[in-house]
Amino acid sequence: MSTTPARARRRHDDAPDTAADFERLAAASDGPERDLLAEELVAAWLPMAHRLASRYRNRGESLDDLKQVAAVGLVKAVDRYDPQHGGPFEPCAIPTIVGELRRYFRDYSWDVHVPRRVQELRNKVRATLQELAATEGADRTPTVAQIAGAAGMNEEDVLTGMEAMDSFRSLSLDVELTGSDDGYSLADTLGRPEARYETVIAREAVKPCLHRLPEREQHILYLRFFRDMTQAHIAEELGISQMHVSRLISRSCRTVREEVEADPQPQRLPAAA
Repeated sequence: MSTTPARARRRHDDAPDTAADFERLAAASDGPERDLLAEELVAAWLPMAHRLASRYRNRGESLDDLKQVAAVGLVKAVDRYDPQHGGPFEPCAIPTIVGELRRYFRDYSWDVHVPRRVQELRNKVRATLQELAATEGADRTPTVAQIAGAAGMNEEDVLTGMEAMDSFRSLSLDVELTGSDDGYSLADTLGRPEARYETVIAREAVKPCLHRLPEREQHILYLRFFRDMTQAHIAEELGISQMHVSRLISRSCRTVREEVEADPQPQRLPAAA
């Protein structure tokens, strides 16, 4: 039997002695007094939660956000901890806090959300790339086959994981494209809605309806909407009253509108001979 003494577990400076407080919390009934005691315990252990959060600070997330996530995990750990089970609080709380941080990265920190299986493939590929870079040199890019062999994955899963690596962070539309000397950005490559498309669609929709109107009403609409003549000038040219012109315009427009609404698919006019 070995006589080597067991190595004592390292106690951090942010691990206060709150055993008596947890005993009081376990014995307290629900109410303001218990809530206040729980808040005091969370405040006492908050530096530990912040230390755990700082381990993840180089993964692209704000440290303040990570500290808040760790604090949520700490609140859950304080609420779940039962001193009657005999174990100290710190080793019971750490898995809860770390688990909350990992869930945050899994569920909320992706700019483009992908399924959990794909996230796991991405993490495995990423870890394998780091291992290969450490052993074979960062200036040599491993092939898909090499990554698959080192990670124990098939090449299709490696490709899926590599694609997911671009989903964790999205690219700003204002970023300048590589090789652009004139400040050409990604936004400059995107198409824009054509303002006159709706006008073209509306014009094509009414054409067959206009051609079905009586010739005089077609002429009146032409003078009013294409020649921009007033109703008074149209009446004078046609030798009818302005009131009659107004009625014919209203009736024609109503007829065209009803036909278009009844048949939303515009009919094409036959090509001119």
